[in-house]
Amino acid sequence: MRQIIPDDWKKRINNFRLDLDARFDSALFSSLRGTRELYERFSAFMDRFYVGGWKRWVFVEPLSEAATIGLGGLVLMLALAIPAFRETADEDWLKKSDLAVTFLDRYGNPIGSRGIKHNDSIPLEDFPDNLIKATLATEDRRFYDHFGIDFPGLARALVTNAQAGGVRQGGSSISQQLAKNLFLSNERTIERKVNEAFLAIWLETRLTKNEILKLYLDRAYMGGGTFGVDGAAHFYFNKSVRDINLSEAAMLAGLFKAPTKFAPHINLPAARARANVVLDNLVDAGFMTEGQVFGARRNPAFAVDRRDESSPNYFLDYAFDEMRKLVDTFPKSYTERVFVVRTSIDMTVQHAADDAIENQLRQFGRDYHATQAATVVSDLDGGIRAMVGGRDYGASQFNRATDAYRQPGSSFKPYVYTTALLNGFKPTSIVVDGPVCIGNWCPQNYGHSYSGSVTLTQAITRSINVVPVKLSIALGGKEGPKAGRAKIVEVARRFGLKAPLPDTPSMPIGSDEVTVIEHAVAYATFPNKGKAVTPHSVLEVRTGAGDLVWRWDRDGPKPKQAIPASVAADMAGMMSHVVSEGTARRAALDGIPTAGKTGTTNAYRDAWFVGYTGNFTCAVWYGNDDYSPTNRMTGGSLPAQTWHDIMVAAHQGVEVKELAGVGMGEKLPQPANAAMAQAGQPKTLEIKPGPPPILTRRGAEVLVQVEKMLDDAARVAEKAAPADPRKPGKPVSSSALAFPENYAAATADGVTAPALRKN
Repeated sequence: MRQIIPDDWKKRINNFRLDLDARFDSALFSSLRGTRELYERFSAFMDRFYVGGWKRWVFVEPLSEAATIGLGGLVLMLALAIPAFRETADEDWLKKSDLAVTFLDRYGNPIGSRGIKHNDSIPLEDFPDNLIKATLATEDRRFYDHFGIDFPGLARALVTNAQAGGVRQGGSSISQQLAKNLFLSNERTIERKVNEAFLAIWLETRLTKNEILKLYLDRAYMGGGTFGVDGAAHFYFNKSVRDINLSEAAMLAGLFKAPTKFAPHINLPAARARANVVLDNLVDAGFMTEGQVFGARRNPAFAVDRRDESSPNYFLDYAFDEMRKLVDTFPKSYTERVFVVRTSIDMTVQHAADDAIENQLRQFGRDYHATQAATVVSDLDGGIRAMVGGRDYGASQFNRATDAYRQPGSSFKPYVYTTALLNGFKPTSIVVDGPVCIGNWCPQNYGHSYSGSVTLTQAITRSINVVPVKLSIALGGKEGPKAGRAKIVEVARRFGLKAPLPDTPSMPIGSDEVTVIEHAVAYATFPNKGKAVTPHSVLEVRTGAGDLVWRWDRDGPKPKQAIPASVAADMAGMMSHVVSEGTARRAALDGIPTAGKTGTTNAYRDAWFVGYTGNFTCAVWYGNDDYSPTNRMTGGSLPAQTWHDIMVAAHQGVEVKELAGVGMGEKLPQPANAAMAQAGQPKTLEIKPGPPPILTRRGAEVLVQVEKMLDDAARVAEKAAPADPRKPGKPVSSSALAFPENYAAATADGVTAPALRKN
């Protein structure tokens, strides 16, 4: 039953609502009226400051706009400063880059050092006065006057560079340079310069001027693998920085700008010329008179001759980077920053690698139009035995073995064939070498010819391009070629390749880029019975006092089974034919089981040979930094020959291990020259890797046609054909008689006529 509200209660409720509404309206009216009165008072007050006419446009409006722009600029600066200040988030920022490492080879012999030379026993007051003045006069004359950024100096540098039409003078202060050394990289970007400026100001608020100068002198890279002026003084002059004279101080001060370019052990004339510029700066800045620097001009500094010291600098750079990453994994409570590291390098193999590359480039580099090379030799556990990152470390510190991404060409095909074996194919499986297209892309073999039905072993031996592409299509099945290529990439990842490997139709024949070190160590999976390993250079880490901190066999990542051992053995058997009868005959080792794969890219921009034995794996690359084509260099020429020379040295005094799928190696046939010499006959002309035959693709096709015509004619008089002196009892082809230089090139490259098929 619904309850009925009495009339008196209804009246009370209505009165309450009317009272509440009245109070709300009254409060709103009062507040609006008070606000209006306050605004009128404010307007009356501000009217006193009203400026009209010309004064408004000359003073008020510019100041107002400046305030607005300044506020916006402040917000923008704060936004730009955030990335810079993130670099300082680590409370231990001052110790992040003071790592000092002494490196030993695998047998415990010192081979070099990297990092900061810790010598806090030399305070700033003990540094020679002439070195301090030379540094300030050359790098930052107003160092004690600015707050981290020298705007007058920056403007002066801009004017000087504009007048010279290039970079002649730097505008960075010492604080900015120290900020770069402590927190940033050397990349030349606007972002880095902005971060550098903010960090310089931040350093000025945290450290005194003398502390900044001391850190700069201790941590700047001075060339020759040394950091800090004291380390440089010992390296270049065999003395402490306390004992250097004015000419030596000028030479050290000149290294801050470009330590590699002006390092006296590499280019003494350039170092002396730079030191003379420093002496000019001392006079121009008013720190010294011409008479005071006259003796230093007449008696320039002499640096210690270190040309015979063959330090493995590319390897040391790689090992130091690895060590810096390794230190970050140590407990934060661990404060030690000085280490002695035993590495995996074998200096005998390293010297052999250096010599092999230099000898090949000196003899044949000009003929092949090849200027650079790189190689990595690895144990089967991933330990780097030797590394060459370029022809001359003094000329370029860029490590082509670890940092350069180049197309591997046909040397990528073993990953494709491995994927095929994992998906039901056999080394004896038949694939038709014939035309195939994926969309608008139709791969072709060199010479536009096809071989018909071939086994997988024959296809990899002859480096046929069509077969890997057809395998990628077959691996995809109903899902299409893209799915097949995804399987290939997945297998390559198991091997240890970390390169991007974008999905393209030409990926199965090596169009994606890889690094030399990853490619070399990935191949170790084959002789390792299917176990993939991690490339590394550090075997053991100890403190300066000798305490063991880290050891690879105990603390490093363990090998992972990437593919079945049976598949690895099958691949080794297939790849051994590449060396014994395919495109890499120059790589064959006497009595040592060998397998591998050559690689040559479009326009001959890259030439590779990656191979392995039961003991080691090695990758060799030749090419040019500017990606310009070589003169028809293939992987079976200089790369295979270089690989052979390196591996001969690597196996000296080593027990040769059996290669699963190949067995033990066989003695190579005795060279014709040696046989003739033993028989008392005169030696024939020795066939060398170069220069290459200069033939166009059309010329190769013509030679093939001519060869067929001559062979048809030769069959008529086959019994009357002269014996081949290279192979007694076997008749020589008429094409070889007509074109002996082509025959020589073909047999030297380890391929059959017409000897111009691309690997």
